[in-house]
Amino acid sequence: MHRVESNHLQPLTRRLRPLAYALVAGAVLVLALTWVAMQTQVTLAGFLNGESLWSKAQKQAVIDLDAYAAQGRRADLESFRSNYAVLTSDRWARDAIASGHYEYDEVEDAFARGGVIPEAIPGMVFIFAHFSGMPYVREAVAEWRSVDSSLVELEDTADRLEHAYETGTMDATAADRERARIEELNRFIEPRAKAFSLDIANGASWLGRVLFFTVTAVALLAALLWVRFARRVLAGIRGTEERYSLLFDSAADAIFMVDEATGAILDANHRAAAWVGCQRGELIGLPLATLFLEGSAHSGVGLLRSANGGTRPVETQSSLVVWGQQQVCQAIVRDISARVAMELERKIAAEALASIAEGVIIADADRRVTTTNAAHQKLTGMPLNMLRNKRLDATRTLPDGRPLPQSLWDEIAAGDNWLGEVESRRADGTVYPELMSISSIRDAEGRPQHYVAVVSDITTRKADRQRLQHMATHDPLTGLVTRSEFERRCAEAITRAAHARGATAVLFVDLDAFKVVNDSYSHATGDALLIRVAERIRALLSPHDVAGRIGGDEFTVLLTDLRSREEALVLAEALLAALSRPFDLGDYELFVSASIGIAGYPLDGNDAVTLIANADAAMYVAKMEERNALRFYTPKMHADARRRLKLAAELRQALQRNEFHLVYQPSVEMKTGRIVAVEALIRWQHPERGMIPPDEFIPIAESLGLIRQIDQWVLQRALEQLRLWDDARLPPLRMAVNVSAGSFSHPDFLAGVGQALLASGIPPKRLLVELTESAILRMGEDTERAMLALHNLGVAVAIDDFGTGYSSLAYLKLPAVAYLKIDRSFVTGLPASGNDVAITEAMVAIARSLGLHTIAEGIETESQHDFLLRAGCQEGQGYLYSRPVSPDDIARLLAPRPGATSGKHLSLVPPRRA
Repeated sequence: MHRVESNHLQPLTRRLRPLAYALVAGAVLVLALTWVAMQTQVTLAGFLNGESLWSKAQKQAVIDLDAYAAQGRRADLESFRSNYAVLTSDRWARDAIASGHYEYDEVEDAFARGGVIPEAIPGMVFIFAHFSGMPYVREAVAEWRSVDSSLVELEDTADRLEHAYETGTMDATAADRERARIEELNRFIEPRAKAFSLDIANGASWLGRVLFFTVTAVALLAALLWVRFARRVLAGIRGTEERYSLLFDSAADAIFMVDEATGAILDANHRAAAWVGCQRGELIGLPLATLFLEGSAHSGVGLLRSANGGTRPVETQSSLVVWGQQQVCQAIVRDISARVAMELERKIAAEALASIAEGVIIADADRRVTTTNAAHQKLTGMPLNMLRNKRLDATRTLPDGRPLPQSLWDEIAAGDNWLGEVESRRADGTVYPELMSISSIRDAEGRPQHYVAVVSDITTRKADRQRLQHMATHDPLTGLVTRSEFERRCAEAITRAAHARGATAVLFVDLDAFKVVNDSYSHATGDALLIRVAERIRALLSPHDVAGRIGGDEFTVLLTDLRSREEALVLAEALLAALSRPFDLGDYELFVSASIGIAGYPLDGNDAVTLIANADAAMYVAKMEERNALRFYTPKMHADARRRLKLAAELRQALQRNEFHLVYQPSVEMKTGRIVAVEALIRWQHPERGMIPPDEFIPIAESLGLIRQIDQWVLQRALEQLRLWDDARLPPLRMAVNVSAGSFSHPDFLAGVGQALLASGIPPKRLLVELTESAILRMGEDTERAMLALHNLGVAVAIDDFGTGYSSLAYLKLPAVAYLKIDRSFVTGLPASGNDVAITEAMVAIARSLGLHTIAEGIETESQHDFLLRAGCQEGQGYLYSRPVSPDDIARLLAPRPGATSGKHLSLVPPRRA
């Protein structure tokens, strides 16, 4: 046991106590004076802040009142009232304090409304109450009081102006007179406000100097007295006690001096008190063992209670010493939190390495394996003892079979991270693709100490990527390549043919009358047919040939390694024969044919796009001339394209030459057979070619950007015709006008509708705008805005061809949508087709639940009429009732002449009644 001689600490404490008391007294005195100075400065800051707000409020009140006198705006009067309230609030508080009879809360609230900072209010009240005669304060208050009557007059002026504007008696002369008076008052107030600001600033400066010199003098006097006293006290303290105290309190560990007999703490250093969370004096007398939650208080590892209620891991060492005449135990307690945390981190790292899903390999500086985790063993089937001391890359190569190059390891050793794909070998000899990431752990000098590799099996990921690539380049319905992929392979075939001085051919295959299959059966049947067609095409091809689907019923075939394009004739004839055989689709046996166009490199084009386009032109000729036939491309086949170009040029002049005219197809009420509406349909009477159907010139008009002019012409002419029928006193009709996607999305469309209605005088409720789903979809986010504008205009909208496009039910909830038109493709199969029946009944039910009016298109038989009537459809159109006819024929239908037995006569089929 080590023995150390030491005096008690109590005498030293008693000798230092007077010095501490003197220090505290001096500090308290300085702090008190400093607090007084701070409060005074806060009060002066409040004065300055209040003066600034008061001056701003006075200036802004004059500006607002002058603006109100000039223009009579209510907002200027309200701004004046708000600023004037600040002035009156401060003035009232000032006068209340001066009177000596006031409630402190009321004065405080008044100064707060005037914008004075809350901390300065008590000081301001004190100065106003007791030091209003202080230099500069007296002059500032006098300047402030001198403008009271002028401010009151400003309020009176505001009241007179408000009364004059409300009663309408304010004229220019009175306004100028009032503004002149306001200016006069401002000239009186402004210099006194500036003098007030100057007095406040001078007072703050004067008082600041007084406080500074006072606090400085007191602090210097206190410091001198304390220094003299401290020298006398400290002169008697022994050097040994100072050194012991310094060592004791500055120790990095907690030190407890414990009575060996009782176990009570006799003293403790600052570190011990800080760790326990109390004052050193509070530790004196406590049993040391009560501070430990676990472990011994004298030796070993344990848990010390900490300040926040938690614990601190510590390690304790004890020794016996003689302290004065008393034998005590000196316990040195060391914080081992960092060591425990490091051990925990190591444990967590080891557990994480063992449980991570990816395989982890750790190798030494020579790249020899030292550690692997369980996931790596599961992935490769190789336990650690099989891999230990083997090189990290012994079982891995690059995807092409080459070993990992030395340059890769040099980059990793330099600090870079490598990530790439490798081929890895399992314990059973099988290989699999692996994604591998390698990094290095380097020492302080930058030399690699260990290599860490993280690996994962990417077999499934590669298969998914290949599947996605296949989906991107192949048609999901038929499995044939898409247009872009076909063009890419065609370009590669042309390059090979150019090098080999050979030929390549492209066959463009188009099914004849495929639309009839979709319209007569269903799209599902059409899809099934396309799948069978693709199977027959694929069955005739060699492994090097390519088949693609580039449109709805359009297929392409690429033949390579040919000597001339004529060699493609054999396959083309085989395709015609194969596609002309019946297709068994379960419930149906369908007969279709195909038209084939052939173009070859190098005769018909030098690139893929040209070959496909020329084969398409040849197919078009085959379809137009014969069908179920094939044609080789010739330059003459572009004559039809030139004819379409000529038609486009003539279309630009058709409106000017008045070559368009309208026909009207009636829409009848199905219960009564009464004509309730007509649909305006455009026709082109070409001076040389005769009647050109809309299907031929409307797409050209859309491509040329003429469709908006045509739609506007149709709208104006239809409304003019409706006005003519009204003038002839015919029954009122609803006029339906088709609007293209280009017109509906144009910014001037709504203005054009309004102008046409205004010019014709037709009520908006008699106009029905028919829009296809594609037109609505093209508008995007502006759809609801355009629909709302039509609704506000009073114009209703019909969704045309519903169910054939995007078919979003959200369209049916748009403003202005009041009609739903059932497309003829669903009506044609009624009532025999179960699919068409279900779709039609669903549409009618949806429309009824949403309050929409239903109109069926393409009604040609009485059975269709009867079914739709029973289903609840309100209106119908079709050849059963009437074809599109001229305006005169519509007039005869609405008002037939009695006794007429000759001439053209149109009649409607009345609904069958029970």
